[in-house]
Amino acid sequence: QVQLVESGGGLVQPGGSLRLSCAASGFVFSNYAMSWYRQAPGKERERVSTIGNEFDLTTYADFVKGRFTMTRDNARNMVYLQMNSLKPEDTAVYYCKRTNYDGWGQGTQVTVSS
Repeated sequence: QVQLVESGGGLVQPGGSLRLSCAASGFVFSNYAMSWYRQAPGKERERVSTIGNEFDLTTYADFVKGRFTMTRDNARNMVYLQMNSLKPEDTAVYYCKRTNYDGWGQGTQVTVSS
């Protein structure tokens, strides 16, 4: 079955950086676009970024453009989210998601605070 395991979250000061990872299994990883989403307390889950299955296109939400970079490693079935210049409003649980699959992993908590 599809499994998505996020890691790399933590507590960071404003302006700092974190790199999130997502390990995928249970499907042919290179066949699917992947996305990162986040959910802040009291808010709806929102899409952060999406990467095509063959690295052909990566899109970002306006609120992370220029600060976050999404990449993937099809040989290792991994996706990553490099987050720089973090702001307190980036505090949320971050999830990776596979296209055409409704399930979610457990997420990883990112807290940006001084």
